Amino acid sequence: MNLNELYTQIITENSRSKENRHPVPGATHSLEGVNPSCGDDITLQLRVNNGQIEDAGFIGSGCAISQASASLMIDLVKGRSVEDAHRLISLYFQMIKGKITPEELDELEDVAALQGIAHVPARVKCAVLAWHTLEEALDGEGKTDKVTTEDAE
Repeated sequence: MNLNELYTQIITENSRSKENRHPVPGATHSLEGVNPSCGDDITLQLRVNNGQIEDAGFIGSGCAISQASASLMIDLVKGRSVEDAHRLISLYFQMIKGKITPEELDELEDVAALQGIAHVPARVKCAVLAWHTLEEALDGEGKTDKVTTEDAE
């Protein structure tokens, strides 16, 4: 299996996975993210305690890229500090812009499967929706609100 096939498999499996699709009991942060250009819609919920992301989940619908991105993101940030999550968000956006080193890419683990999206401009908004939502949720100190990929340009 070549790298592209592996990445396709990771995206397909994560877009269908139910593991991270759930409301989070005792959520301290909740934010809806919407991509109006294609209809992707997720609500990200986090439970943050003492600067640590204890639990995370999402509900919503959308294309395989947006759903896989949300699931992969949650796998990566759950259990990490808010500070580390911000660092990973920054690395992810660097990856999407094609400005990441191989060492930095390794830090993104399975999320690296989304690297090829950088070459498909029409799908970038799908791939970044969950990440912009996470960034806004963490910056918003627990407010419940809504962010769109149009806002994140």
